Amino acid sequence: MELKKNVLDPYELEFKVGFEIHQQLATNSKLFCSCRCQEVDDYEVEFVRRLRPTQSELGMYDPAALFEFRKGRLIKYLGGIGSSCLVEADEEPPHDVNNEALETVLIIALGLKSNIVDEIHVMRKMVIDGSNTTGFQRTMLVATMGTFEVTKKVKVQSISLEEDAAKLISDDRDGRTYGLDRLGTPLIEVALEPITGTPEEIMHTALALGRLMRASRRVARGLGTIRQDVNISIPGGEVIEVKGVQKLDQLIKVIEYEMTRQHAMLLIAKKLTEYRINPDGIGDLVIDITYIFKNSSSKVFINALENNGIIKAIRLKGFAGMLSYEPYDGIRLGKEFGEFVKFYGLGGIFHSDELPAYGIKDSDVSVIRNVLSLDDSDAFIIIAGSREDVKAAVSAVIERAKYALIGVPAETRAPTFEGKTVYSRPRPGAARMYPETDIPPIPITRQKLDSLKKLIPKSWNEVIDELCIKYGLNSVLAEKIFDSDYLELFEEISSGTKVQSTFIVATLTESLVSMERDGLDVSAITNDLIKNAFILLDKGSIAKESIVLIFEKIMKKEAISLDEAIVKLGLKAMSDEEIEQILEKIVQENNQIIIGKKRNSISILMGKAMNILRGKVDGQKVNVLLRKKIEDLIGGTVED
Repeated sequence: MELKKNVLDPYELEFKVGFEIHQQLATNSKLFCSCRCQEVDDYEVEFVRRLRPTQSELGMYDPAALFEFRKGRLIKYLGGIGSSCLVEADEEPPHDVNNEALETVLIIALGLKSNIVDEIHVMRKMVIDGSNTTGFQRTMLVATMGTFEVTKKVKVQSISLEEDAAKLISDDRDGRTYGLDRLGTPLIEVALEPITGTPEEIMHTALALGRLMRASRRVARGLGTIRQDVNISIPGGEVIEVKGVQKLDQLIKVIEYEMTRQHAMLLIAKKLTEYRINPDGIGDLVIDITYIFKNSSSKVFINALENNGIIKAIRLKGFAGMLSYEPYDGIRLGKEFGEFVKFYGLGGIFHSDELPAYGIKDSDVSVIRNVLSLDDSDAFIIIAGSREDVKAAVSAVIERAKYALIGVPAETRAPTFEGKTVYSRPRPGAARMYPETDIPPIPITRQKLDSLKKLIPKSWNEVIDELCIKYGLNSVLAEKIFDSDYLELFEEISSGTKVQSTFIVATLTESLVSMERDGLDVSAITNDLIKNAFILLDKGSIAKESIVLIFEKIMKKEAISLDEAIVKLGLKAMSDEEIEQILEKIVQENNQIIIGKKRNSISILMGKAMNILRGKVDGQKVNVLLRKKIEDLIGGTVED
């Protein structure tokens, strides 16, 4: 094994990354109807569809659409009154384009110094994974070119306005279920020219563009409202599209992983080429070996046979040792093939480099090698499952194995939670786009653009300076709250209460983040609940320290409301008289400590006091009252 260290220089590799950043817009209604843009949990309407691909105007089928269609799965849709209508169900033509959404995209395009088109034409982009009831996504090009500054000038390719897809609720081998509440939500798509840089530099580019759009105050915030489709390539390989990266820290990991994976595929291709492997010998023999494993102890084979499935073996001439060859840690051709077949409804593959194992005995391996007429330099792959799934997977794996001689195939991949990527589907082709016939072209006049120029968002530095001045924040806190999902909530709380702005920011951007990292469910805390908690604090009904305790109680599902959390935590506000009595008792019980340590006794007594009063009384108030009592006793000043 060679080159195990997974550290590569993107500049040396000439590694390139192109972005398509999709950001939901903060509009009052959807792009093609008057339904509200609000995700819901309860649905009143249900219907099913089976989507089919159609030919483009050139008589061609899009490969990604065909791939999804061949899965043959039924799609169930759930709709809610007010959040979806006949437009989302594709039972009614789309209404006129939402003017508020169009103006937002034009404003951002002006801010990026882009060339705005004279006339907008709505197009249909074929998508039949079920995420659109129509079998296509409506999209429209608004502007081309443009630039913005990070540490260097970044070029914009295009800016489009499009509708968001339906919300995936469940996905299994029989079908998918989608919620229609998100379908039709307006999105801006900003595509950037490919750039070279470290994963961190590329992340900062995405961050800068996101900040520019948020500075407009016309885009949505929160998890799922922004995502990146990342196009990644290195010389010698095709472009890989990773769809749906939602977090910036995940973006860094995805870029690092894809850079390593793609380079590994090229190293594998180089090694296979050195072996002088003939492509015609890859998959030239496929045999049904079901009979060999009729009494197998392998769970995969047992499951396949119990469901009247089959087991097939594929001969790969010259591939011995290559399926387990690992140029970098965790990157193997056998693993790639295993992930590849999962999208044909199968759990994975077995290959000769890892056998005997998994209930497959050495004698089984010998029989398979014999029936496939293998030499020592040859390998084989075993695939088990339903007859239809195995048939489709065998053909696909053979083609993928042949491409291993070339390097990196063009494909669409999905990010994992850990920041890796897995095969999703073939790359879409040019045949997926055709004109929308239900919506007329939209002219963009010079007068309209002139009227929107005054709404171009301020620069990042100007926005941060304004937050610092208006709310008395330092630049670090201002950046934190602006980059968070809570900017509007923070401004609402600050304007409606006298609670210190720095404390509000720290709670929203540090305390909540810390609790989420500890595994608590932050989604259990609604914006209204947060606002009401600060209102109670402002009224003196609860103490500062109680805010986090209350949120934690609700996140742990030990309370469902503010009132219940306050009662269960015993955080009912105390009167000044009650506080005085408790502190007086603490001072009397620790009289000798105070006499001995004098002013240094404050920290000890403060700890004892807060054990009783934490969450019930503001810590600063306790500190002031306790110092006064100690000073009265020792006849001097207690300093920090």
